[in-house]
Amino acid sequence: MCVERTGTPVADRALPTQIEHVMTMHPPATVLVVEDEAFLLFAIADELREAGFDVLEATNADQAIRFLEARQDIAILFTDIDMPGSMDGLRLSAAVRDRWPPIKIIITSGKRQPAQDAMPSGGVFLPKPYAPVTVAATIHGLLAWRTPAVKDR
Repeated sequence: MCVERTGTPVADRALPTQIEHVMTMHPPATVLVVEDEAFLLFAIADELREAGFDVLEATNADQAIRFLEARQDIAILFTDIDMPGSMDGLRLSAAVRDRWPPIKIIITSGKRQPAQDAMPSGGVFLPKPYAPVTVAATIHGLLAWRTPAVKDR
């Protein structure tokens, strides 16, 4: 048993977890989820919130663009490819790459995998169905490369 000078066994005290430690060092990253299927949108948004992310929800690219224009804290775009509206997820990701280059991009689809040249630079593809833990791990991996420029948009 490990006992510190206080005399209280370490195992008997509440210790911060690694995630809590990281979260106190950095504010939670904001993820913009764009998905037209309501159940999938709510499910992944809830899972990402439970993983410690701030989450914004949009059902199409037009709503996503409005969030992007209004918010300076979005670090990740997680978008489905096939959506109704003025543009699909690939066109949305291209617009984000052009207008907001620091934002990391994850694209998903259950119907098709985009050709490599259709993917935005630095973008990641996750096929549906995906495990929420895989999405969270992918986000963490992308954020490990995050630069301070995200806050300077």
